[in-house]
Amino acid sequence: MVQAQEPSGSDGLSGRPRAARSPPAEEDEAAKTEELGRRAVELARHYHGKIETVPKVPVRSLADFSVWYTPGIARVSLEIARRPEAAFDLTGRWNTIAIVTDGSRVLGLGDIGPQAALPVMEGKALLFKFLGGVDAIPIPVQVGSADELISTVMRLAPAFGGINLEDIASPKCFEVLEELQKKLPIPIWHDDQLGTAAATVAGLLNALKVTDRDIRSVRTVLLGAGAANLVTARLLIALGHDPHRLSVLDHHGILEGEREDMDALALHNRWKYRLALQTNGGGRQGGPAEALREADVLLAASTPDPRTIHPDWIRSMRPGPIVFALANPTPEIWPAQAREAGAAVVATGRGDFPNQVNNSLIFPGVFRGVLDARARNIPDEIVIAAATELARQTARRGITAEHILPTMEEIEVFPEIAAAVASRCVELGIARRTRTRDEFLEVARRRMARTHELASALRAAGLIDPMPDDDPAPKEKS
Repeated sequence: MVQAQEPSGSDGLSGRPRAARSPPAEEDEAAKTEELGRRAVELARHYHGKIETVPKVPVRSLADFSVWYTPGIARVSLEIARRPEAAFDLTGRWNTIAIVTDGSRVLGLGDIGPQAALPVMEGKALLFKFLGGVDAIPIPVQVGSADELISTVMRLAPAFGGINLEDIASPKCFEVLEELQKKLPIPIWHDDQLGTAAATVAGLLNALKVTDRDIRSVRTVLLGAGAANLVTARLLIALGHDPHRLSVLDHHGILEGEREDMDALALHNRWKYRLALQTNGGGRQGGPAEALREADVLLAASTPDPRTIHPDWIRSMRPGPIVFALANPTPEIWPAQAREAGAAVVATGRGDFPNQVNNSLIFPGVFRGVLDARARNIPDEIVIAAATELARQTARRGITAEHILPTMEEIEVFPEIAAAVASRCVELGIARRTRTRDEFLEVARRRMARTHELASALRAAGLIDPMPDDDPAPKEKS
């Protein structure tokens, strides 16, 4: 990833002087981020976790356990032993996935380990259930190498209908995903690669419409060469983007065939190496200043520091450029600064700004779709189907410079993505269950609605505690 500016007072890539002090608006955003973190810790201490397991079958008396457990359950086990595919009909495997991480690259926090990653995995499980109706189990694992992680997931796989890999360092994440996709007959997904890339592509497709551009003719710069941007580049090329008008940068500069470290990349990061050869830097060499000159689009997924992107770089782009600053928890440039520098469309990874590019818009619908279709895997065609459907659903509702993607509150979008994904699985011949798109849509709507009805019923019954201090009105002292 492109580094933030050096403490010496100049940028390590361009040599430009850094700003002496953050303006008040930036200080306000930093204070807001700090307050959100404080509140998250307070609520985590109150609720002791975000998810729990509840029974889905009636237990009227202890006699019922003769059916739900022994001796009756033995017949169910024998059915599955005789026909393993029956596990998807006779157990909850059809709707249950594992969220697996080694904690080696959590959010923008780095290698904080599997135990510290657990709160993030719990949050992911909550999103899976609330937005997709999918039962997801957080599984942080203590492993070292990619081979250990692959082996661990393969041992877990019989319990699940799919695997969501999460927060795994690059380039390890690429090897783990590729090997598990080859070896397991269930959908394997790495959200930091596929989910973020799909959401980025969806947002970009609509931003191109807003600015009257065509994906086949734009010049695009991807700042950061980690999990998300390498897949974003691959998807853009599959959608018709000219690879020779695509520049991808890591902390050494533009990826291109003449770089001195190409032999090392071939040995240690074949994914970056292949992209460097395919794009040849978009015909450019150097750093971000050189890459961005006369570019149309900047897609940044790099250092979470608002000084990472210089406003001057945006001013050097073509008029009315598209700027995605997707680092979390802090974007590479504050949106107001990007707009002041001339950006026509600005997106970030945060929900407190317009145009949040969030993989949460993608993965609930994708997994609802692949589970409903009982898909065997998730090729790029499925990722593209999800991205284009998300873009299409947003466009149906009306797109503007500040609304290129829906928010997570626009829940009607999720079953549409699920139906698009499931029907594409059928078209590709990777589905074990065949339905029409309309049938998949109805199933997805019903299963997603059940979660909301269940949550509402639990709240109404007082079985989910109200949010502490949720009422903003001041309390009178007694």
